[in-house]
Amino acid sequence: MDIMIQEKHTDFSEFSGFKTVSHLRNNLHLIPKVPGVYLVFRNDTDNPKFLTVGSGGHFKDREPNVPLNELSANWVEDASVVYIGKAGSLTGSATLLSRIKQLLQFGDGKNIGHWGGRLLWQLADHEELVIAWKEITDQEPKAVETVMIQEFKDYFGQRPFANLQG
Repeated sequence: MDIMIQEKHTDFSEFSGFKTVSHLRNNLHLIPKVPGVYLVFRNDTDNPKFLTVGSGGHFKDREPNVPLNELSANWVEDASVVYIGKAGSLTGSATLLSRIKQLLQFGDGKNIGHWGGRLLWQLADHEELVIAWKEITDQEPKAVETVMIQEFKDYFGQRPFANLQG
């Protein structure tokens, strides 16, 4: 699979996976059961088509969809990365597998606690988004995620499209 990673400021060589959402839904066994960070890429350089109503779940009865003008305002021109997430901690039980599985289940409309990244599911091509991960076993994944989001902000002037905090 060709991934058009355009972010020249980030080294993705330590990441693995690079599988589409549609592929991972039936191949969760590919995702490691360790803490880490993960990236969601959009493998298209054209501006996206946004859905008024996406496929995200209504966790705790909250509306996951935002207005189209808010989606447009969050869009980051020339960025392939649309979301940066973390999974677990050095002392917790969450893993890349459990967290990415929650992300995918939320995208299937299930009421799962993966509220972060919910804007992904209002992208018309969300099934073709690509997920890559990096195992982190020697430091806190939250710290790595924070640095990655800050580096993205430093380069692009704003957070990744679906990162609403950080």
